[in-house]
Amino acid sequence: MDIKSLDNEYVAHTYARFPVAFVKGEGSHLTDDTGKEYIDLGTGIAVNTFGISDPIWQKAVSDQLGKLQHASNLYYTGPCAELAEMLCSRTGMKKVFFSNSGAEANECAIKAARLYSYEKYGDGRSTVVTLKNSFHGRTLATLSATGQDVFHTKFGPFPEGFVYADPTDAEDVIRLVKENNACAVMMELVQGEGGVYPLEEDYVRTISDFVKESDVLLIIDEVQTGNGRTGSLYAFEQYGIQPDIVSTAKGLAGGLPLGATMLGEKLADTYKPGTHGSTFGGNPIASAGAVSILSRIDDALLADVRAKSEYIFSELTGAKGVVGVSGLGLMIGIQTEKSAKDVIAGCMERGVVVLSAKEKVRLLPALNIPMEDLKKAIGILKEVIAE
Repeated sequence: MDIKSLDNEYVAHTYARFPVAFVKGEGSHLTDDTGKEYIDLGTGIAVNTFGISDPIWQKAVSDQLGKLQHASNLYYTGPCAELAEMLCSRTGMKKVFFSNSGAEANECAIKAARLYSYEKYGDGRSTVVTLKNSFHGRTLATLSATGQDVFHTKFGPFPEGFVYADPTDAEDVIRLVKENNACAVMMELVQGEGGVYPLEEDYVRTISDFVKESDVLLIIDEVQTGNGRTGSLYAFEQYGIQPDIVSTAKGLAGGLPLGATMLGEKLADTYKPGTHGSTFGGNPIASAGAVSILSRIDDALLADVRAKSEYIFSELTGAKGVVGVSGLGLMIGIQTEKSAKDVIAGCMERGVVVLSAKEKVRLLPALNIPMEDLKKAIGILKEVIAE
């Protein structure tokens, strides 16, 4: 089977794919259809939390596959309920809505915020303040929520009700909330697709304090930053805040499609039967995978994530050809003198998979990547950057 030819013939051309077809893998190693092996520093864009074909995750998913693959949300299922309990007990949130992706998790978050505000204050309090340079998904509403003009073309008219604030000026957020009678502020604590930029702690806390006083909801988009990626279970923990709504997806189910929108105390009873839904949300197989993933993201693993992050930062900061390094945990962006495209191509040629985020090279390795693999891959990356 010629995978590339079949794909080019029959799959919609929405992706500028790299000229490689992966067919299998194990841990942090990938193998393409020619037999060439690669060290994976991308994990399917922060999805394969414990790498490829992780045996513990694989057993959890396989066991559930032999019991019940789907029932719909008309009925109770064990993995869904267990996962919701795990998420709430570890975050302080009160309820969870499950969907299939980050965009859907963010759609749910926006709807919940507007529903809460409508029921409490009536019409006219529906605007959501998001940040410039943000990215929240590719549905029409989440594209509209995304604070980048490049996404606001061709597909109009876009849903109204979003305004965009300076991600470095808390007073700009506060001003826009007041001027627009906003119901919520929505932000990524590390702007991933926008270039791997962490928000400043004082900025986030100032906004958090203000919205609490104003009964404006704080939505934290942890689609990419969540599930151990930044060195804590969720990034908001490192900022000392408690959001009203948290969305997540990507690494939650370790490679299966699953989104989650966690609702805090204020919104615990906002959704009622018929106000929202998802056919596949909370699917037993995806949920079983997520239970396996979450149960293994413990203090020891998170400490190891932080240690590996420090290693990467120390190796790359000031290295030849490196302009700067940003990020948090194992979500890292590297500004290089060479174009990111050339660095990615050079790494791939030498058997290392890295990604991009705007003009930066982006690293999203498995949380449990062996140090031997990480050192080898970073060594190759440094050589490519320096050439």
